[in-house]
Amino acid sequence: MAWPCHFLNREAPQRRIIRTSESESGLRGGWDMKVAIFGASGATGILLTHRCLDAGYAVTALLRSPDRFPLRERVRVVVGSALESMAVRQTVEGADVVLSALGARSWHNEYVLERAVPLIVTAMRQTGVSRIIALGSAGALDDSLKLQPAWRRWFAQKIVYNTFLKWPIASQRAQWLTLSASGLDWTMVMPPMLTNGPARHRVRVDGQALPRRGMRISRADVADFMMQQIGNPRWIGAGVYIAW
Repeated sequence: MAWPCHFLNREAPQRRIIRTSESESGLRGGWDMKVAIFGASGATGILLTHRCLDAGYAVTALLRSPDRFPLRERVRVVVGSALESMAVRQTVEGADVVLSALGARSWHNEYVLERAVPLIVTAMRQTGVSRIIALGSAGALDDSLKLQPAWRRWFAQKIVYNTFLKWPIASQRAQWLTLSASGLDWTMVMPPMLTNGPARHRVRVDGQALPRRGMRISRADVADFMMQQIGNPRWIGAGVYIAW
């Protein structure tokens, strides 16, 4: 499904506060929406899957171990890995939108995004699917912390991003580069630390940098925000930072 070209002529990103319980997408259950989800079995991916099903969307999920996935009876399952080109193509084919919650599961150098995202982009081009909304990280870009106090910029950059999260951050930067060069209608949602707590349904959004003192956000609020972007052209071709 291709988005009209005028959607790309967006006004400059603005800082604002939105309620994640209020959809900006304009889409409701009943429209024959087909969604492909990568990373559906992860902590954020399972929330996205629940929300898509609750909205009445037809979901295809790529799963390595379907028997462990609690929603397997409600989705179309493609068995395989995001590192297998054929499985990726089977997942994407026929979709109106792709949601990706892929990411590193440890602090080690896993190269998941470096290998998987190019396969997803290629499959989307081959099958004519144009819209992708990907979960990223606030550390993906060098200027992401420019609104933070100086001491926090130093700590996050030197201690967190360059040491503990060195490899996951490198993967997120690779994802950014791949998506930004893809020619697709992409959006990369870039939160800070994710929590497993309940949604607050109120988040700060900024297209330029992580909102000041925005240290964390729940996966539930991130999933809600990603859902809102399915039919929302505002952040097409861009990264967007969100935080409490």
